[in-house]
Amino acid sequence: MGRRSLFLMALIALASPASAEIGRVKTTLGTATIQRGTDHIPAATGLELLPGDWLETGKDGRISLTFVDNTRWSVGPDSRIALTKFDYDPTSQKGSFVAQIERGSIAVVAGRMTKGGRDGMQLLTPDGEISPRGTRFIIVVPR
Repeated sequence: MGRRSLFLMALIALASPASAEIGRVKTTLGTATIQRGTDHIPAATGLELLPGDWLETGKDGRISLTFVDNTRWSVGPDSRIALTKFDYDPTSQKGSFVAQIERGSIAVVAGRMTKGGRDGMQLLTPDGEISPRGTRFIIVVPR
């Protein structure tokens, strides 16, 4: 394989939205992990978040996160939440964010994309979906 082919493959891998950072863990307390595929990674300050990650906290766990559009989440104890989709254009400050809340709670301070219009954030729960439009809200999904 030539250098040009290797270079093009490297560019494609770097540009792949599936591997693009969408946010970072700011703080953790107690038992908190990020499930990425089959791996369970201890949630630690500065850990990058990717689309498809699952946030998991134990009965004593909490995670606070900041996404690239400046949306901030505080995930409560005994939570399991998937970061299903995150598309954000920093130039237009528009995009869409889909998360699946299997159980637990989140407190949200909305960032640029959620404040910006119709797409914004969509939260899927076992009982349906929520498309919040405010700048601050709390969602609790019982077991």
